[in-house]
Amino acid sequence: MKHKDGKPILQHDKNSTKVPMAIMFIVLCGFSFYLGGIFCSEKEKYAANEVAKAVGNPKEKAAIPAAGALQIKAVKFNECPADFQDYTPCTDPRRWRKFSLNRLSFMERHCPPVFEKKECLVPPPDGYKLPIRWPKSKDECWYRNVPYDWINKQKSNQHWLKKEGEKFHFPGGGTMFPNGVSEYVDFMQTLIPGMKDGTVRTAIDTGCGVASWGGDLLDRGILTVSLAPRDNHEAQVQFALERGIPAVLGIISTQRLPFPSNSFDMAHCSRCLIPWTEFGGIYLLEVHRILRPGGFWVLSGPPVNYENHWKGWNTTIEDQKSDYEKLQELLTSMCFKLYNKKDDIAVWQKLSDSSCYKKLEAPDTYPPKCDDGTEPDSAWYTPIRPCVVAPDQKYKKIALKSLPKWPERLHTAPERVSDVRGGSDGAFKHDESKWKTRAKHYKKLVPAIGTDKIRNVMDMNTLYGGFAAALIDAPLWVMNTVSSYSSNTLGVVYDRGLIGTYHDWCEAFSTYPRTYDLLHLDGLFTAESHRCEMKYVLLEMDRILRPNGYAIIRESSYFADAVATLAKGMKWGCRKEETEYGVEQEKILICQKKLWYSSKQSSR
Repeated sequence: MKHKDGKPILQHDKNSTKVPMAIMFIVLCGFSFYLGGIFCSEKEKYAANEVAKAVGNPKEKAAIPAAGALQIKAVKFNECPADFQDYTPCTDPRRWRKFSLNRLSFMERHCPPVFEKKECLVPPPDGYKLPIRWPKSKDECWYRNVPYDWINKQKSNQHWLKKEGEKFHFPGGGTMFPNGVSEYVDFMQTLIPGMKDGTVRTAIDTGCGVASWGGDLLDRGILTVSLAPRDNHEAQVQFALERGIPAVLGIISTQRLPFPSNSFDMAHCSRCLIPWTEFGGIYLLEVHRILRPGGFWVLSGPPVNYENHWKGWNTTIEDQKSDYEKLQELLTSMCFKLYNKKDDIAVWQKLSDSSCYKKLEAPDTYPPKCDDGTEPDSAWYTPIRPCVVAPDQKYKKIALKSLPKWPERLHTAPERVSDVRGGSDGAFKHDESKWKTRAKHYKKLVPAIGTDKIRNVMDMNTLYGGFAAALIDAPLWVMNTVSSYSSNTLGVVYDRGLIGTYHDWCEAFSTYPRTYDLLHLDGLFTAESHRCEMKYVLLEMDRILRPNGYAIIRESSYFADAVATLAKGMKWGCRKEETEYGVEQEKILICQKKLWYSSKQSSR
C-alpha cells in the first residue's frame, strides 16, 4: 500500500528496528500529554483559588472552573475628582453647550461616547452622612448630603424646604399649595373620588419640585414617579430620592418619556411652566400616550382659574382666557374630556371609547391618529410624533375602570401578559410564586430588607415585577427596570400597580449619585455582557448606590466570580451564597458598598 505521493507505508514487522522507535515515540507523547495535563490542572486550580479569595467566602471550597472559564484581573479604580460628587453622565451640564437649545432638548439624555466614559468612583460630598431613615426622611435630610443653597434661597417663600442647622426641612409647601401639600391633595380627592378607593394607583408628576406631592400620595396608597430635568442649581430629583420618594431625571421635550403607552392612572402638573399649547400640543400628546384610557390629567396654575389669578401671573385676563380656551380645544381634539374643575385645579379624563379616535382618521384633522406602523410602546430614544396614539381595541381590560382596584390588581394577571413571548396567566402566576420564595431567601441573606435601612430599591432587569410584588409589605419602593433590548414587559408592571422605566445598562441611569439603598439584578450580565463591558455596568451601580447600600447579584457561577473580583476594586465587600434551591450553576453575590471619603476632602 502506498500514499498518494507514492511513498510506502510501514507494515508491521516484528524484526523491524523501526517498531520500538515508533512505540517509544508514542510513549513519550503520552507522557508529555500527562505532564501538560498536570500543569494545566494546577494552573486552573490556582486561578480558581484567586477568584475564591476575591469572593471572600471561607466556607466555600474553590471549584475548578471548566475549560475556558472567565478570567478577570483584579482592578483598583481611582477616585473621581471631588467636583464629580453630583455627576450624572447622560445629563451632564458640562456637555449641554454641545446640544440644541430647541425645546430644551439639551436637557434630554446625551450619553458620553465610550472614549469619554469615566472609570473612577464618584465620591460623596464633604461631610456626607448616612441618610435619615424613612419615614422621618420624608420631612428632613442632611444638608451636607445635598448641599445646594440656591433652591433654599429661591423657594423659601414657597415653603418647598427650609435650612435649619445641619438639615433641610420639607414643610410640604409649593407654588400652588402654600398651605401645605396635604390640604392640596385633600381638595384634589374631592374632584377625583377614585383617588380614595384604590382605583388610582400609579401617577406621574411632571416638574415635581422636591416631590412633596408624590410624597404625600405615598401615604394614600398611590405610587408616583416624580419627574424633573437635571438642573445646575435645584437638584430637585436628588432631593426627592434623598427623602425616599420615587423620582427620575427627565424632561418632556423631543423624545418620548421612557414609559410604555397606557401606563399611568394619573398625570399631574402644578405650575410646572411646561408650554402645553405650543409646538402643536406635542407635550400633551406625550401625556396622552403614557396615560391609560380613563386616566386623569390634573393641571393647577396658569391658565386654570385665570379669572381670579391673572394679575398674579403678570399677564392680562384676555391672554389667560385665550390660553385656557386653546388648552381646552387641544385636549378635546386629543380625546380628553373635562372631568372636573374647581378653583385652582382642573381635571381632564382620557376617553376610552373608540368613537372619538375614529374621528381622528378624517383628512386634515389635527392632531391625526397615529398610523398602524407607530409602535406605541417604543420609548427609548424615540421622537415624539405629532399624532394621537389611540388605545388598541384588542385590549378590553387596560382602561382604568376595567382594572381591579388596588391591591387586588397586584396579584391579577394583566391582559398584556399574553403579548410577551411565552407569557400567559400560568406563567405570570408561576413568576409570582417563584419570587415569593426568592424574596424570603433574600431576607435571610440580607436581614436589612424589611427594615428602615432600605428604602429606595431598583430591580435592574425585571420581567413582570415579581421581586417588587414580593416585597410589597416592606417599607420600601422598587423602580422596575426593563431592558430596551429585552421583551417589553413594562406594561404588565404598570398594570399591576407598580412603577418602572425602560433602560439600556450600556449607559448611565437617569438619576443622581447615591440614590438607591439596594440594587437587585437577576442574570443581567448573562443576558447582556455581549453588548456592555462589565466594568462600566458595575461602576454605574457604584455611582447610584448609597454608601452602606447593598447589591444582590443573582448570576451564573461564571459571572458571579468575575463580578466579585471587579467589586473588590470598587471598595465593595462581597460574599457568595447559595440560591434558595442550592443550584450549582447559579449563585447569589451579596455585596455592600463601603462609606469612604475623597482623599482630597476631610470627612466631618
